Amino acid sequence: MPDQEPHRPFRPRNTALARTLRRDAPPAERLLWRRLSGAALGARFNRQMPLGPYFADFLCRELKLVIELDGWSHETRQAHDAVRDRWLREAGYRVLRFTNADVADNLEGVCRAIAEAVQQERARKA
Repeated sequence: MPDQEPHRPFRPRNTALARTLRRDAPPAERLLWRRLSGAALGARFNRQMPLGPYFADFLCRELKLVIELDGWSHETRQAHDAVRDRWLREAGYRVLRFTNADVADNLEGVCRAIAEAVQQERARKA
């Protein structure tokens, strides 16, 4: 059978955990989501999407673009974040990281950076 993808074993998504992460989102994540939803920055994003063993705060599947927001807890998890980012890059994703403070203090700048990354990824895929 031509043009068939190789068989991949079924891995159920942890929908309950994703739903909980969305429900319990910090204020900065909710604020950014209001700007990302509806493809307002030029690409469609989803919240708290499972990617392998991780969850992406925001994911554009089409462009393989991940946006991560880091709160105070990430200061103590820098090694974990580095491993996670490496896994995502090796899987073909581009990761943009912002702090919750970036979103709270400079939402327009964060949105500009995301819109520029969307344009860059679209140009790269063209």
